Amino acid sequence: MAETAACADATPVPADTARNAWRPWAGLAVMLTGTFMAVLDVFIVNIAIPDMRGTLEASFAELQFVIAAYGLTYAVMLITGGRLGDIFGRRRMFMAGLAGFTLASLACGLAPTAPVLIGSRILQGLAAAVLSPQVFAMMRVGFTNDRQRATAFACLGVVYGLSSVSGQLLGGLLVEANLWGLGWRPVFLINLPLGLIALIAAPLLIPESRNPEARRLDLRGVAMSAGGLFLLLFPLIEGREAGWPAWAFGLLALSVPVLAAFAWDQQRKSRRAHHGHAHHTPGPSPLLEMRLFRNPVFALGVLIVLAFTSTQSAFYLSLSLTLQNGLHHTPLQAGLVFAPLAVAFMAVSLLAGRIAGRYRHGMLIGGAALVALAFLAIGFTAWQDGATLVSIRLVPALVLIGIGSGFFMTPLLNAILSSVPGPDSGAASGMITTMQQTGSAFGIAVVGILFFGRLDAGGPAAYEQALALAALYGAGGCGLAALLLLRLWHRQRRPVAA
Repeated sequence: MAETAACADATPVPADTARNAWRPWAGLAVMLTGTFMAVLDVFIVNIAIPDMRGTLEASFAELQFVIAAYGLTYAVMLITGGRLGDIFGRRRMFMAGLAGFTLASLACGLAPTAPVLIGSRILQGLAAAVLSPQVFAMMRVGFTNDRQRATAFACLGVVYGLSSVSGQLLGGLLVEANLWGLGWRPVFLINLPLGLIALIAAPLLIPESRNPEARRLDLRGVAMSAGGLFLLLFPLIEGREAGWPAWAFGLLALSVPVLAAFAWDQQRKSRRAHHGHAHHTPGPSPLLEMRLFRNPVFALGVLIVLAFTSTQSAFYLSLSLTLQNGLHHTPLQAGLVFAPLAVAFMAVSLLAGRIAGRYRHGMLIGGAALVALAFLAIGFTAWQDGATLVSIRLVPALVLIGIGSGFFMTPLLNAILSSVPGPDSGAASGMITTMQQTGSAFGIAVVGILFFGRLDAGGPAAYEQALALAALYGAGGCGLAALLLLRLWHRQRRPVAA
């Protein structure tokens, strides 16, 4: 497990050392602890929002920022986080992000006012952006055997499912238990023991790796990418709450030239980095290797991730609000409705990692199509039943969403990253995770217009019909993902999976 000076992207554990065979998997457990924490805090806050409003005397706008601040800062800094790992070392940046996330969670749990909580959530998002892309990159580098890598990504799928269901169940349980009179605060404080254990274990079990060709950080690229994504995502997240004022459309319009200028700047720097200039002083390493987009798996893969993930968080938020406010479930009861989906996702993610490569393209298309059909079933049921809807009627379709997502999401991430050269894995991971968060923000914005617009109209079946509209959007997004996969299949004339 010693570091390699020439190329840290080599397999860090000798294959013939049987007694060390367990170490990569122990290291994977440490990495996935960080992923668990980052994903958990996407879901767990929604359950605690009503209690936060009461104890902090927060306005609805402030509560919106509590949710949005984390996802927004998470998204805008992910590409930068991936490149930092390439330059300074992925284990080092993973540990820095983990330490920052743990401290920010403590600040969230102790926040005396809503503005302090919002600021702490911003710090959480920044730390998660440093932590998360290192996990993808270290998995890509640490597991060079196809079967091992598939198993590792299957484990990642299990963690996604476990963290999503924990966010619902554990959040509801902690809020209702009101431990030591702390109310909602334990939903953040629970990260402390997890973070400390992972920080102690990381230097012992995770080998260091970096891109030996990476140079200094492209600070101009950092500013342009973060600024462009902020201009795109901030009005999408906050525009509806503010009534879509002129500034929201102005920021959206301004994001186009800023992101275009970023792409042009990165193209120029990538071309310069790979076509000589040896007699000049090396410039900054491009934040995003534009040659990645010449790879059809990567180029279409990030669009597929964007389309699919735009459906997930938006629907889960809509379902959570419908269960608690429309059907009058307690937070824990609402969490139990989500449980079958998460269990199915975890089980199928493990199974998907064992399916032979020649079947994986059909598995990806079938998974996306199955989720689309399940969304249609939920939409039809909610609209037809209206005010008489009972949550048990939604469970079969939720199980199908879990099954389809398990056959789709983590195998897709494995396929995309397996097509990328090892030295670029950090930048590629950051881009993929950015697309996940950008897709979530976009989906929440669009579904928010549909969902809350229907609630504003009122009526006895307002929540049920609003949920049906959210499910219809989900079906469209997953159907688009399936069509893009078909396009990729015909273009390559071979399976997507590596």
